[in-house]
Amino acid sequence: MASTAEPGRADAPSRAAQHFVFLLVEDHTHLTLACATEPLRIANLIRGEPLYSWSYASEDGVSATASNGSVTLVQHRFDALPKCDRLFVIPGLGMTAHITPALLGCLRRARTTGARVGALCSGAWILAEAGFLDGMKAAIHWDYHDEFAERFPEVALVRSVFVADERHITASGGTATADLMLHLIEQDHGYDLSVAVSDMMVYAGAREGSADQRVSLQARNGMRNPHVARAIALMRGALEEPVSPMVIAQALGISVRQLERLFGRYFNTSPKRYYMELRLERARNLLLQTEMSVSEVAFASGFQSVGHFTRLYRRAYGTPPSAQRGRIA
Repeated sequence: MASTAEPGRADAPSRAAQHFVFLLVEDHTHLTLACATEPLRIANLIRGEPLYSWSYASEDGVSATASNGSVTLVQHRFDALPKCDRLFVIPGLGMTAHITPALLGCLRRARTTGARVGALCSGAWILAEAGFLDGMKAAIHWDYHDEFAERFPEVALVRSVFVADERHITASGGTATADLMLHLIEQDHGYDLSVAVSDMMVYAGAREGSADQRVSLQARNGMRNPHVARAIALMRGALEEPVSPMVIAQALGISVRQLERLFGRYFNTSPKRYYMELRLERARNLLLQTEMSVSEVAFASGFQSVGHFTRLYRRAYGTPPSAQRGRIA
């Protein structure tokens, strides 16, 4: 391993191994767990010394089951954690059903002992529930954005892959976790080691924290039109209080006619119709993910009339909003 140990050695001196503890919530995302630990393992392998160590905790102190059925044996209970440098909570889908007093108490105790507490995937929800993220930027998987913004308006939610410049680090899950770990490795041991770990993972697409979680509009549609991208960004930023195509066109410095031609070219629809679909998509997310009433969902999606909202929703999804809650289809 002497030849592979060279990358990173000139960037940073050796230091004591950092210990990470991962709190595994039931039904956690296995991909996130793998992306959290493998970069640390590879960093140790490349450097030929223990730069990082890690262990797992669950509520019963025996095991934790991921959403794909994989069972991970753990070393600690939530109420008996070892001293650590960093602690990350890893939940998955349906994490609200697993937010227990033991979990919240564990996080609060860890913070008071000086551990740097962070969250991966949907874990920002749990930190927000514990009151850790008030006034801070945070990242969470894009599927939870609408629900999270409604539930925790005091948190500055961002759509980037991770946030590493706050007291509590958050990442949006999946491969965004690998991006975060590579960022931490670079901070701790230098750029060269981070790149060597990325190469060993055959991961050429490591992203900065500010990268957007979802594939960009341009990449998804094979286009590079800045007016369309900016128009949709303006729409997404004003779902609760919609603005007219005229206002959007004025903000872009183009005519309404030109805006309509662009949307017709790239989406075969009008700006007004596209905007309506965005608002209905938000409404559907809120119905499926929250306990908000139909009228609350309507107003949060920019509809002033519940009756009008109901008609449009039924036309779009084949069911009234009152019957949508809890359905996955």
